[in-house]
Amino acid sequence: MTEPSYLAAIRESYDTVAAAYLSVVKRPTELDPLSRAMLAAFAEVVSADDRGPVADLGCGPGLVTAHLAHLGAPVLGVDLSPRMIELARRAHPGLDFRVGSMTALEIGDGELGGVLAYYSTHHTPPESLPAVFAEFHRTLAPGGRLMLAGHVGDGERLRPTEAYGGRPVSYESHLLPPDRIAGLLEGAGFVITARLVQEPAEGATRRSGTLLARKAGAR
Repeated sequence: MTEPSYLAAIRESYDTVAAAYLSVVKRPTELDPLSRAMLAAFAEVVSADDRGPVADLGCGPGLVTAHLAHLGAPVLGVDLSPRMIELARRAHPGLDFRVGSMTALEIGDGELGGVLAYYSTHHTPPESLPAVFAEFHRTLAPGGRLMLAGHVGDGERLRPTEAYGGRPVSYESHLLPPDRIAGLLEGAGFVITARLVQEPAEGATRRSGTLLARKAGAR
């Protein structure tokens, strides 16, 4: 099957910016209190459920993956960019990092207790999100937890040509309304359990949204 062009653009772009990204992105301990609290709550519930490991999908250089491990969650990281995975393995040799796509995970049905998609789905075209969310659903055990966080908006489609200090990129970003994302998750078989929308921080322009959900079938 031919790979969608948007995946090739994401891979190439993040291979290009990987080192610069790592140098500028906030560490989890530097996030705002609400974002840290949502990550901590997610780690707590998946650890208490004990249904399987958490897959951090779009893990980049592994900063959030390592943070979840520090919080006690069994976790592995998956990213489309080989260069990002190289950086993650170098920085966190004790954790499991894999090159892969959230569109076709090399993870069996029902193997995961949790899926984290932390600022990693906004490059996916809206028409492709149902298939991505179906893949999240497939890999989760009944009652498994999902946390999805990222930039939200009113349907804007952004096409930057450079990022992270002027490095060239070719991906697009799609800023969807939180209600639309929630509806797509519900259509994939998830039950929304919490949602948080944060207004732009000082000096920023984008809102962010976090959705917590579980796969129907167990409580």
